[in-house]
Amino acid sequence: MENAVQGTLSCWPMGESQAETRWFCAYGCVVEREGACQVFIGGALIGEFDQRDRERGPRNVLAVTLASEPRMHLGRLARAFGIGEEYLRRLRLLAEKQGLHALFLSRRGGKKRVTDEKRKELRGLFEEGWSPSEAARRQRGRGRSRASRSTASRERRAWRADKESRQIAAAVTAALAPATAAGQLTLLPSAKDVAMGAVGGGEVIVAGDVLSAVDSGDMVSDAIAVATEGTEAVRGDVGAAAAVGTAVAAGDVDMVANVASDEVCSDVPGTVAVASETVSEGDAAAAGDESDAIVPLQSRPVLGGRLVQHVGTWLLMAMAKRDGLHDEAVRLGGGGDSARIAIDAALATLAIGEGTVEGVRRLATPTAPLLLRTDHTPTASAVRRRLWRLANDGGPELIAQMGQRYLVAARADAETPAVFYVDGHLRRYAGLEILRKGWRMQDRRVLPGCTDYYVHDQDGRPVFRFAVPSHDSLPQWLPQVTGWLREGLGDEQRILLVFDRAGAHAGGLAHLRDAGVELVTYERRPYPLLAESAFDRPVMVRGELYLAHESRLKNLGRGRGRIRRIGLRNANGDQLNLLAVGPAPLAQVVAVLLGRQDKDDPSGRWQQENAFRHGVERWGINQLDGRKVESYPPGTIIPNPARRRIENALRLARADEGRARCALAELTPFDARRQRVEEDLRDAIERRVLLEMMRPLVPKRAAVEDTELAGRLVRHSGELKAVVDTIRVVCANVEADLAAAIAPHLRRPREAKKVIANLFAAPGRVDVTPGDIRVQLAPAANRSERVALRHLLAEVSTWKLTLPGDLRRRPLCFELQHS
Repeated sequence: MENAVQGTLSCWPMGESQAETRWFCAYGCVVEREGACQVFIGGALIGEFDQRDRERGPRNVLAVTLASEPRMHLGRLARAFGIGEEYLRRLRLLAEKQGLHALFLSRRGGKKRVTDEKRKELRGLFEEGWSPSEAARRQRGRGRSRASRSTASRERRAWRADKESRQIAAAVTAALAPATAAGQLTLLPSAKDVAMGAVGGGEVIVAGDVLSAVDSGDMVSDAIAVATEGTEAVRGDVGAAAAVGTAVAAGDVDMVANVASDEVCSDVPGTVAVASETVSEGDAAAAGDESDAIVPLQSRPVLGGRLVQHVGTWLLMAMAKRDGLHDEAVRLGGGGDSARIAIDAALATLAIGEGTVEGVRRLATPTAPLLLRTDHTPTASAVRRRLWRLANDGGPELIAQMGQRYLVAARADAETPAVFYVDGHLRRYAGLEILRKGWRMQDRRVLPGCTDYYVHDQDGRPVFRFAVPSHDSLPQWLPQVTGWLREGLGDEQRILLVFDRAGAHAGGLAHLRDAGVELVTYERRPYPLLAESAFDRPVMVRGELYLAHESRLKNLGRGRGRIRRIGLRNANGDQLNLLAVGPAPLAQVVAVLLGRQDKDDPSGRWQQENAFRHGVERWGINQLDGRKVESYPPGTIIPNPARRRIENALRLARADEGRARCALAELTPFDARRQRVEEDLRDAIERRVLLEMMRPLVPKRAAVEDTELAGRLVRHSGELKAVVDTIRVVCANVEADLAAAIAPHLRRPREAKKVIANLFAAPGRVDVTPGDIRVQLAPAANRSERVALRHLLAEVSTWKLTLPGDLRRRPLCFELQHS
């Protein structure tokens, strides 16, 4: 028995690399080794063919036979066999009309017309300068031994391509010749020279392996991509590489800085930076660390202008300063003016709808130095490096401090609980790295990415967020969230947590109850259905009438005790059960979860779902931001992908066996189809038995180093993402404050945030006086919206907001420009 199992495991291609194994279903694959392909079904070898063979019959028969399976995915099958879907469809039609013998088509390529001798003869004629037509006429031989004009033309194209490739190879070999004259540039500097910045006339700081340059001003025809460890590859084009090469050869440092900073995209600080200014003492002291080698940004005083683009973002910057973002960033990360400018640039970029730090390029208007109050417009690379440095110096503390500030703002009185919504949001990943997969409810499937858990207040404003790359369930993190809330609000404050069914497990509910936390959630099915007469209390939820019942408590089982159970019945007769802990009245419990009475009043748990959608579309919370990855430490337990494949294949094998048994039971003993059905049944039973023997040998969960994902499974480090998301949280709260202030003055209050978005992107005029700073904005708005904006700006001017970095702390006075 043991030998049989070992033999089975040896034939199952689970250990093959993904580059050689192409799965067309959960139990079948094509394994290619040096052109020879083997087809496995349930671990058994059913056939093989050679991709290089001119005889296509065996491959076609296997493909068409497998395509007859009703549940077979034809697209995956075609890709596994290396053919197109249309070609597979034509093969199936041919087999239906003429039988499988028709699949043995004519040999691929037909008769080989061009021999080596004929090719040598034609290339000799091409070397003499003859055209394809003349070469076809001047060749030797008669009849079929002579190549046609089209064949001669095809051979001439191949000869020309071969000749050009040899010339390019010779040129590259000559360019790479070592030991050029002293002081002369080489085409590819050494790694040591790159690290030390000894390239060209300027100081170049590179955190990669290779930087392309040119020798004596010659243009480089191909851009060489620099792939740094854990970063995004450089997205350069030929023109940018040529411009950088010319600038380096000519010693034009400013041009190199502009081209490189615009074309290089990486989240690791110091990928490409040219020191065109004097580095500050703090940066010079840390010159040995590439992440600290940042060109400083110099601040300028507030200046006026007749037309300043995007000056409406000053409103966001001033309110972010009021919320404490700039003070916390400067206190934790230092950096002074550079940190302030980087944060303001990120705020302005998000405010105009770019959604990511790379959108700083859209701020590069002639008035950008006036907008950001700096000596020059910062590039996306410079802003990213500064934010990365802030993340390394005090990123976690920045997140904690801003969360603490918003927790204090959500504090309620002693008799009223502070309501918080907790839920997870899967941030989908579509890159090339291999990440762990998590469940995404919108797609009803598991997808690679990272789960972000958000905490929102009662009005749907984000308080803080934390990332969970391992996709742990909500009950695992609810105790930690409770600890953070208790630490920020104190022991005296009542806390009411609201979450969905994902957290409604008995153990977690008992733990929260014992910790003194109130909660409201849905009860997971199955639960007992009550008679219609049991519902005796009317409750209005968003304009819809419900009948409520609350008498019996919910038993959590295993000695955990009981909690409140509330039954609701709608007009259609559907029953919905809620679970609650705490003395809150029934109407309040229903309102915080399902919504208040007025249907136009935004309330309930759906505020958090709407905040997720708005955060994705408006603020870009699904952006990756930081692309640096790290491997999982040894010993990390993950779901075993090999076991998952076996389970899927076993489920399909059992289904095939069941269908075959049902089909066999419907046939008479002398039916002509009985033999074919019996063969299908035997095949299904063999697959099922084989997989059942293999399943105990493969554990459900295993250490990452013991699986096929060893050395390949990674996760994003997330430091830069955490800081940028903290800025997004501030932006969302500022937008919510302004939307709440302008909504009463709008004819359509639901469009309040859209009006605020237009206000942020508005240009305007700036007049600076010794006592205040007056800003006249010109947003896109209709007549009624302009009336509402006048009320809003008049109210905002009374708040005495100040710009970050303004030493005089002059208040901002906003008004609309006269049309």
